[in-house]
Amino acid sequence: MKSRLEGKFAVVTGAGSGIGRACALALARDGARVALVGRRKDRLEAVAHTIGQSPLVVVADVSQKSDIARMVEHTVENFGALNVLINNAGVLHPGTVEQVTEQQWDETFNVNVRGLWLLSRQVLPQMRKSGGGSIINIASVLGINGVRNRAAYAPSKGAVVLLTKCMAIDHGAENIRVNAICPAFVETDLTAAILRDAPDPDAYRRERIGAHPIGRLGQPEDIAGLAIYLASDESSWVTGAVFPVDGGYLAV
Repeated sequence: MKSRLEGKFAVVTGAGSGIGRACALALARDGARVALVGRRKDRLEAVAHTIGQSPLVVVADVSQKSDIARMVEHTVENFGALNVLINNAGVLHPGTVEQVTEQQWDETFNVNVRGLWLLSRQVLPQMRKSGGGSIINIASVLGINGVRNRAAYAPSKGAVVLLTKCMAIDHGAENIRVNAICPAFVETDLTAAILRDAPDPDAYRRERIGAHPIGRLGQPEDIAGLAIYLASDESSWVTGAVFPVDGGYLAV
């Protein structure tokens, strides 16, 4: 029986941990060849070891244009094609507009928005050569609804949501689909730091759990399942969609 993603060649950014790691493992499990992209080689190699199917490890910073060009070229040289991109790399600096520094604001938009734009632009010609493809942007429920102390992060994810829609419109006729997944509070290294830095971590964790009607925080694997669907041909008529995967967070 053919695997769901057999013949797919994928790039996953931020693949060393959290949602990126879960997506990379799921892609490989369903038959895709995967390029693991991130800034920490040791973490990428650990994921590659877990996959055990000769994935490609590429150390790169998506906020650097030269890194993006090198990474895409290296991936295509090794795979011969590229038809799935999961834009997952991201940063989160908590704070109000007065508390977030200029450096934090710039880093947030350089990684979360500019890097996604630059990488998508670099990948689009390769997808055309492959006869189409799927770009999956990891946004956030905070790109749909605002919340306290996310005055840089939420606007950056809002930009990702609208960029997703624009790319879907621009490239649909080329059989290139672009969709966004919007997680709520998923337990990753990024959110672990938010919990750790709270004045009362246990109380904050209980508060976050209480904001999700399903009664628990998300796990990276909760996001990976939808990413596999969007990467596969099963979603061939799905583009420009924004999918909350949030334990009911936005329903409250």
